[in-house]
Amino acid sequence: MTMAKTVWVTPSNEGWKVKTEGADRAAAILPTQGAAIERGREIAKNSKSELIVQGENGRIREKNSYGNDPRRTKG
Repeated sequence: MTMAKTVWVTPSNEGWKVKTEGADRAAAILPTQGAAIERGREIAKNSKSELIVQGENGRIREKNSYGNDPRRTKG
């Protein structure tokens, strides 16, 4: 089973980039972080992968998994 690629939302000179890990080009470059997160979430849900959002300072702000979570807990 192949691992789904992580989707990143990162700041850039052009705006906010939405890029899938390993891709040569960004899937989208949007003017606001909110719009980029929305688009990144759509891509992550469709590919059942993880979305990682970086803030303007480059620090990871948020992580969301939309895939098959390997952790199985009782309860």
